[in-house]
Amino acid sequence: MQAFGAYVAVLSEERGWSKTTLSGAAALQSVEGALLGPAMGWLVDRFGARALVHIGVVLMGLGFLALSQIDSVGGFYGAIILIALGTTCAGYFPLTITVVHWFQRLRARALSLMGLGLAIGGLAVPAVGWMMQTYGWRNAAIASGILMLAGGLPLARLIRRHPGEVGEQVDGAPAPGLSPAPAADAPAAALPAQRQFTAREAVRTQAFWFLALGHGFALLTVTAVNVHAISHMKEGLGYTLAQASLVIMLMTVAQAGGLLLGALVGDRWEKRYMAAACMVAHMLGLLMLTYAVHPVMLGAFAVLHGVAWGLRGPFMQAMRADYFGLQAIGMIMGLSAFVIAIGQVLGPMVAGMFADATGNYRMGFTLLALVAGSGSLLFLMAKKPA
Repeated sequence: MQAFGAYVAVLSEERGWSKTTLSGAAALQSVEGALLGPAMGWLVDRFGARALVHIGVVLMGLGFLALSQIDSVGGFYGAIILIALGTTCAGYFPLTITVVHWFQRLRARALSLMGLGLAIGGLAVPAVGWMMQTYGWRNAAIASGILMLAGGLPLARLIRRHPGEVGEQVDGAPAPGLSPAPAADAPAAALPAQRQFTAREAVRTQAFWFLALGHGFALLTVTAVNVHAISHMKEGLGYTLAQASLVIMLMTVAQAGGLLLGALVGDRWEKRYMAAACMVAHMLGLLMLTYAVHPVMLGAFAVLHGVAWGLRGPFMQAMRADYFGLQAIGMIMGLSAFVIAIGQVLGPMVAGMFADATGNYRMGFTLLALVAGSGSLLFLMAKKPA
């Protein structure tokens, strides 16, 4: 996911494909996720995520192997569709639904720690960039596909739908009739019963739409950065592919820091206030990247955007589970994906079209940054339904 920008930079230079054409592949992933979101949500609610994750890992591995053989735009899009199907089946969506069933009191902490996987993946971006320069992008894609299959399939076997499947309780609570072991953060009393919304009830609340739109506004910047940041640094700012990849690595280190911060404070502080602050940080970070005239500005971008992404990301699903319960959480997240996909699609497409039209990313990035900043108001209005 985070190395996609490296492929965009290399294929744009080697094949001469336009930024809009390459952005279309990222948009295709978002559209596919939105179309399959409700169906995936229903499947995970009904059967759990384990089988879907197995299928997704295989599709991702095959997609990277297919990517290594492409010679046309059509072949590129075909490989991306395979990878997109794989990430929908095995990625953040089904894993998040699984985690929210395992945790309630420490839900934000659990989701933040799970999100470290994405940050760890980002640390490999310089390695991907080095491999592309040393061995070529085709060999880099082959290695990614093999690694996906060899590492992903054994990990997929560990997934369980609910803690009851392995004889445990939600939040690690003691089994009924047993006394809890002393713990510093053990709950003093049982959590109050939570209202369980159906999907139809959830979409009738203002909170559903404010959360979905705010999430979509955030992904305007996230997807635009993932697709175009390396190209902007390479073509617009004069840095090499390896140097640009190091900035992305710094961004993911900051993202990991944001995730750890979220694990510490996410279950204590008001999540919507923190999400609103993160939207302002997304805006400032993207503006730093857009108008960078010194490496310090790129460092500021990496820290602001990375921390905001890491801190805010897990809160999106934790807030939905807190607001609407778990009865139909998969379907609720799937329906939210329709709205969120607008941001995922428009982010890279707007940046790519402005870059093709003006010769640089400044206008497109500036517009996306300002829209993202305005999204802070959406989270401030996203109050828990009565």
